[in-house]
Formats: sequence, C-alpha cells, structure tokens
Amino acid sequence: MTNGRVAGKVALITGGARGMGESHARALVAEGANVVIADLLEDEGRALAAELGEGRALFVPLDVTDEESWNAAVAATVDAFGKLDVLINNAGIFTRGSVVDASVSDFRKTIDIDLTGVFIGMHAAAAALEASGNASVINISSIAGLVGFKNRAAYAAAKWGVQGLTKTSAMDLGPLGIRVNSIHPGSVRTPLTAGLKRGFGQIPLGRDADSAEISALVVYLASDESRFVTGAAIAIDGGETAGNNLREDA
Repeated sequence: MTNGRVAGKVALITGGARGMGESHARALVAEGANVVIADLLEDEGRALAAELGEGRALFVPLDVTDEESWNAAVAATVDAFGKLDVLINNAGIFTRGSVVDASVSDFRKTIDIDLTGVFIGMHAAAAALEASGNASVINISSIAGLVGFKNRAAYAAAKWGVQGLTKTSAMDLGPLGIRVNSIHPGSVRTPLTAGLKRGFGQIPLGRDADSAEISALVVYLASDESRFVTGAAIAIDGGETAGNNLREDA
C-alpha cells in the first residue's frame, strides 16, 4: 500500500480495540486517516489509541446495541476531528448451535450485536456521513453471510442480514453521497477464532488469512479508489466459497 491513500479521512471503527478492528485501525492510520476506536474494551482501546498517536486516534466507549451510546460516539468523532467519512461496522460475536439446540437468548444476543448494531450505527451516523459528501460505510459480514454454515444458526442469520441491509442501504444512501459495501471474510486469525478447531482443506489457497489482508480491502473501500463501488458483497476467503474444494475427482 502507498502512504496517503486515505489522507485526511476520518474513520470510526467498532470493535476496534483488538483483532481485525485493531488491524483496520493500524492500516488506516498508516495510510493517512484519523481513526476513532469504538469498543467496550476500554483498556485495550485507550492503549491502542495512545500508540497510534494523539491527534491521529481517539478511543470512545461504545455499546453497539445502544442508540444513545452510538449517538455519543458519533458526536465525539465529529467534535474531535470535525467530520466523519468512513464507518466500519466491525464489532460482532460468534455463537454455536442449530435451530434445535441453540438457545433463544443466544440467538437474540447475536442478532442484537451482529445485525441490529449495524443498523443502529448507520442510523446514528447517517447525517454526519452525508455531511462528508463522499462517505463510505464498510460492514464486516462473513462467508457465513454468503453460504449456509452448519451449526451456526444465529451467526449465519445475522451475517446474511448484514448483506441484505448493506445492499438496501446502498440504494437508499447513494443519493446522499454515501457508499455502502460488505466484506465477507473466511477463516482469519483473530482472538475471536483462536479457540476454534478447523482445517483448511476446504480453502483452495490452503490457509487462513492474516488480519492485514482483510485490512487492505478495508483501506481500498475507505479510499476514493473505490468511489464507484457500492452495494457489493466482497468475499475475501482464499476461494472457500468458490465451490466444493473437498470433492475428489471421479
């Protein structure tokens, strides 16, 4: 990446204190943006903001399920940096279970954080993004929002919902100068996935992704290089959703 691709832009990143969110924050700052790290993990978020530099990064506490918390985060962003150009809805949780054995409470919690949180975020940030005149919303979904995922009823439902909300919002917000796209990562090395037991035979490239590889796509969608890209659902999965990579030749 060339320094300055998002110079002067201001980005708000949910779940920005660690994992992919942290990686996105580092990549955007390296390319010239100012970032707001929004998270419930206050110690980690403040430490990251301090490392990235005063005047370049700010931590704000955010519960993505709470509208007032969102309003405060957007207001803090505009107060600190004067505007909001990029919203990255990255925060999320992962739960297991089918419609038979998943609990109703886990289902509701997953939908509340992974899907409703994205809606509230766009709702709260829409006016500030419109004022930017050239804004980008990047919703982090999953390949579980492109294909079915066994034993992941709540997670898949939420991530498919993010794709639908993204495409609908691209049509609704395009006239306001706001682009909306979703990223659908496959297997990525993050704290959220550290405890999972998984192989990579289903992935044509034969490995998982580093967070920085996802962040490169985030930088592109945040930058003016993607100014004609909206309503897209972009898989970044090493080919995992391309087809059945485990089927043997006949």
